[in-house]
Amino acid sequence: MSTATPSKLSQLRDLSVVVADTGDYEAIKRLKPVDCTTNPTLVKKALDLPVYAELIERELAWGRTQAGDRETIVHAVADRLTVGVGTLLSTLVPGRVSTEVDADLAHDTAATVTKARQFIAMYEAAGVPRSKVLIKIAATWEGVEAARQLQAEGIDCNLTLIFNPTQALACSEAGAFLISPFVGRILDWYVANGQAPASIDADPGVVFVRGVYAEFKRRGSPTVVMGASFRSTAQIEALAGCDRLTISPDLLEKLDADHGELPRKLVAGAAESVEVTPIDAARFAADLAADPMATEKLAAGIDAFAKDLEALRQTIRERL
Repeated sequence: MSTATPSKLSQLRDLSVVVADTGDYEAIKRLKPVDCTTNPTLVKKALDLPVYAELIERELAWGRTQAGDRETIVHAVADRLTVGVGTLLSTLVPGRVSTEVDADLAHDTAATVTKARQFIAMYEAAGVPRSKVLIKIAATWEGVEAARQLQAEGIDCNLTLIFNPTQALACSEAGAFLISPFVGRILDWYVANGQAPASIDADPGVVFVRGVYAEFKRRGSPTVVMGASFRSTAQIEALAGCDRLTISPDLLEKLDADHGELPRKLVAGAAESVEVTPIDAARFAADLAADPMATEKLAAGIDAFAKDLEALRQTIRERL
């Protein structure tokens, strides 16, 4: 007997672009997202998946043939594995693969731009056009400035670790292709500080994304809003209609198994002619400094991404 209502995942696909927050080849194949993402954590996990075994052996073998500074070789193998995983994933999704610039470059505009160009060149050499890639950059002021340069060169960016409205708007003003506000991590901070919301509509992560979405639409900003870092299907459902939602495989599975009604929650309002004073470095710094949650979560996020990258490099050191 077929159920009358399609799954919530199926309904969600009609309202938002569904992105898989994973490098798990089999999960992506099964769940058919439009886009997917890679980062050092996901690449490190991918090293244990049979589907990537050949890629890993090939890149480690390449590393062993290289002369010169060992650390430089380790870093190069990490980059080659990242692009290799992204290249394989790009064959599974009709849309984009997000590839993360080293988190330890988060406060260095020039180095971020250089690394982004390098990744794009590596993808293009592997036959993946830049139109299939998003360069993922932490939304520090330096990251926003890097995105401004890269977007002007036709390299699309995903500005990540967004926790504050000024941060989000600065990314939009820089012409970023996409931003990833972190719903779950915002909630985590409030819960840890004794401020658990009474309802999903009061969830500070949900409230934040709804506000950013409404303001971007009001401004007529083409920057895509992609809710990220979900803790529950309730948070996802509360943002149904957002431009994109990036969701872990376990939450995608839960949505796929649920056949309840999924109403649209976000509706784009008409664009208005809005007087905007462009955000500069001073205002960006001041607004972040006045927001302890955003300051703490941005720093912690960069730190966690940097540790994950170091863990990936350590694994490569051991296997070289």
